[in-house]
Amino acid sequence: MRAMSDADLIWRSALEIRDLVRKKDVSPVEVTEAALARLETVDPVLNAFCLVAADAARAAAREAEIAVVKGEPLGALHGVPVSIKDVLATRGLTTTGGSRLFAAHVPEQDAIPVARLRAAGAVILGKTNTSEFGHKAVTENPLFGVTRNPWNPALTPGGSSGGAAAAVATGVGPLALGSDGGGSVRIPASFCGLYGFKPSWGRVPHAGGFPGWAHVSHVGPLARTVRDAALALDVLAGGDDRDRRSLPREPGAYLEACDADVRGLHAAWTPDLGYAALDPRVRALCEDAAAEFEALGCHVEVVSPGWENPEDCFGTLIAAQFHAAWSERLPEAEPLLDPTLVKLIRRGAAITAPEYIRAVERIDAYWSEVRAFLERFDLLLMPTVAVLPFAAGAPPPREVAGARVSVLGWMPFTYPFNLTGQPAASVPAGATDEGLPVGLQIVGRRHADGTVLAASAAFEAAHPWSDRRPTL
Repeated sequence: MRAMSDADLIWRSALEIRDLVRKKDVSPVEVTEAALARLETVDPVLNAFCLVAADAARAAAREAEIAVVKGEPLGALHGVPVSIKDVLATRGLTTTGGSRLFAAHVPEQDAIPVARLRAAGAVILGKTNTSEFGHKAVTENPLFGVTRNPWNPALTPGGSSGGAAAAVATGVGPLALGSDGGGSVRIPASFCGLYGFKPSWGRVPHAGGFPGWAHVSHVGPLARTVRDAALALDVLAGGDDRDRRSLPREPGAYLEACDADVRGLHAAWTPDLGYAALDPRVRALCEDAAAEFEALGCHVEVVSPGWENPEDCFGTLIAAQFHAAWSERLPEAEPLLDPTLVKLIRRGAAITAPEYIRAVERIDAYWSEVRAFLERFDLLLMPTVAVLPFAAGAPPPREVAGARVSVLGWMPFTYPFNLTGQPAASVPAGATDEGLPVGLQIVGRRHADGTVLAASAAFEAAHPWSDRRPTL
């Protein structure tokens, strides 16, 4: 095996690393050491990791190298360094959910997606930071503090998979596993200049996390390229009886779906879903990106879907579920918890059973409207986030483009598609004059994960972004 420089290895894609390892052009040990060295350099600034599993990663890399030398069958991610968001259980590694209540919690079993990554030969570098139990879309908690944006450490990377995004954006592994209950993969992908993919609900089994996100949480990858995310999905997807809502494995490979022809697809572009306030700098970049789909051979139509804002339904659902999950810990645990989490739990106490059921019924009605609308379109394009990255450790903005907005008014484009369960991705649409990334969201029809990946890959081929890296 020939040596490569760390500077070369850390920016290689997962596909490249996998192929280099198989050809014995690079050792899994070299790759892992390069990733750990990069982690040691950038994490004091970013605070992306809440646990660095250096010894376990080195041991796994040595085992991966032995398998290569012996000519044993190799998995799809053999020797590829990955990180795991700290809301997903990892066997033998502390899993806290960003909470002081679980500071010493070491699971005996992996979450299903984590087990699948290990079985595919991935090397787990450690656990990435999150908000407490992922309850808000920025990355900070009382146990591990604030995570920062690689493009400007004074700003937030978004969340709650912000540690995962910060890691991948700075070359600490080409892949990270996140979770998305209201935008928690797509928001940090937008803020950090990455590709983030939220698969169809149930596409990736979800057993092995913390409660509070039933019916809306998706596990998905963050990556620097679309095909790396597709490769990860090929490993992660498929039913498991431990999650009875999980979907059976689809025929074909998601990696192959990236090569599908998108000419002739019908795409709808909406700058605001008919109700959202939007930073004009975000709108300009996303409008230009959406228009590029015409050059890819798609028919793009400007639309205003006419749906009502489902924020109240979403808020009712999540507050009730968090109250059911965590209220028994109050008031004793209140001094240990993030005050915003306590507020969410207490809000849930005021929600009655009829109110909860009515919210669920309104969500069903909302889906009927979305489904009917998408009978005309293969894709729905819009900004991923309504604002640019804001100050790390600060509350999200309550004013957008001069308009007063609701609590979730800065992220109005993501949570609706957790309620419907559709596949959705954030692709880098460009950057502002200040160098801050902006994401375009691509939403597909129900279960049309392959179409979203194909559209994402076609856009990436026309406007590649992986060579744009933060100078940290």
